[in-house]
Amino acid sequence: MDIPLFPLRTVLFPGGNLPLRLFEPRYLDMVSRCMREGTGFGVVLIRSGSEARTERDAQPPDIFSVGTQAVIVDFNQLSDGLLGVVGKGTEKFRVLETWELPDHLLMGRVQALPEEPVGELTEAHTELLDILQELVRHPMIEKLGLEVDFDSARSVSWRLAELLPIEPEIKQSLLQMNLPRERLAELNRLVHKLRGDRAAE
Repeated sequence: MDIPLFPLRTVLFPGGNLPLRLFEPRYLDMVSRCMREGTGFGVVLIRSGSEARTERDAQPPDIFSVGTQAVIVDFNQLSDGLLGVVGKGTEKFRVLETWELPDHLLMGRVQALPEEPVGELTEAHTELLDILQELVRHPMIEKLGLEVDFDSARSVSWRLAELLPIEPEIKQSLLQMNLPRERLAELNRLVHKLRGDRAAE
């Protein structure tokens, strides 16, 4: 299918919420079209370059080939006059090809990726569960209204990958994993590395 793409320095996971502040005509038009037609847009991580197009002949940013489709679940006019939009991640996709419209909106021909298995949590994941439960109780994160199924390895792995303070490229590698157990194993390794780095400080 062909969908508009929104290149960002942010990784969106299925089930996650993405607040956006929009002012560029190309994205305002995209949101208007998505809402009118009941369609979504794709969120992809920028590998290099910039999403902002300041020069007429500037090249589009280089993007990673796996992203997440988002549907608009809320919008409002912000106090600064910008349009506030909340997108919710639905399914992962692979970008097959891209092209630009005259207004520089990036379009992509994408293929939906298979749905991940729900997966089971084991005693080995107790520490990760404790961390996630602690994170979602934080006042700033409570405001995001995240939906977490603490019995689903898939849901727990997505939300932890989303909330941990790690580089976007690492989040991207976690997004590209196809099995929750692989993602949880990598998250376990990352958590111990983060704790080790903090202890060293």
